[in-house]
Amino acid sequence: MPPSGNVSVIGADLLRANEIPAITVYGPCLPAAWETAVLAVWEHGCAMPTEYDADIDPESRVASMMMVIGDPLAEPRIHRAFPDGLEGLALYTAEVVDGVHDGRIREEGWSYSYHDRLRNWPGVDGYGALAGLLAGGAEGLPHVDQIEVLAAKLAETPHSRRAQAITWNPPADACHHEPPCLQRVWCQVVRSGEGHLLEMNTHWRSRDGFKAAFMNIYALTELQRRIAERVSALAGRPVGVGRYIDVTDNFHLYGSYIRNEEIQGFVQSIGKRTFEARTFRSDDPIVREEFARAAERLAREQT
Repeated sequence: MPPSGNVSVIGADLLRANEIPAITVYGPCLPAAWETAVLAVWEHGCAMPTEYDADIDPESRVASMMMVIGDPLAEPRIHRAFPDGLEGLALYTAEVVDGVHDGRIREEGWSYSYHDRLRNWPGVDGYGALAGLLAGGAEGLPHVDQIEVLAAKLAETPHSRRAQAITWNPPADACHHEPPCLQRVWCQVVRSGEGHLLEMNTHWRSRDGFKAAFMNIYALTELQRRIAERVSALAGRPVGVGRYIDVTDNFHLYGSYIRNEEIQGFVQSIGKRTFEARTFRSDDPIVREEFARAAERLAREQT
């Protein structure tokens, strides 16, 4: 069965040789959008080297990508072919949404976590704080829970265009070898029928389309669910989860994946299996077991 998504390659016939194509993908659910995006870059992406390629690798396949997911919580929600396991997906989601591993930034040398940047951003409060930063007083700067500020803004003014959160910290990231890929989260509440929906856009500077994008989007749409719940609580009215848009400047399939025929195997599997056979529902017993195992592992880490 072919993927359940639609593809548009914008201006493909007008670009000059090997310019990065712009691709838009629509899927009714997360697995459909993700697999369609991977296939689209494989077919339409340009060849380009990356800073991680080995000498024996072919050039990576690259595109600027916009994925539109009609209902990010719709089932089936999980693709069986994303490279990490279900327990890993649950752990990663807990890192992004709940910050369970924020301590590793200092203890284990992580350069950042998305939860820490979104919930504890090192903001600069006016000229006085900026002067303190320049004088070496960065430890005295205020820290901003951008997600709480975003939710409060939308509870007060649902149609506000100012509800966003960023991750980029120029003094820390501009010259770092591992800066954050996620750059910005933007949300707005819209009226839909008799109710309200929280829509989310996320913006990424770079993305491993095959081995990172699915987990990223799963975690960010869980954050979208959490934000909708918070806006609902603050506003005193139901707010559901609306459509999700995911924009990546450089969405790539690494040359090593091509050399090892991982992408080719993925493409072949889509042609051989139905969409139902290559996805999981969230309530599948296998998914529940692996997510429970992840919860037990996190509980042990806290003791």
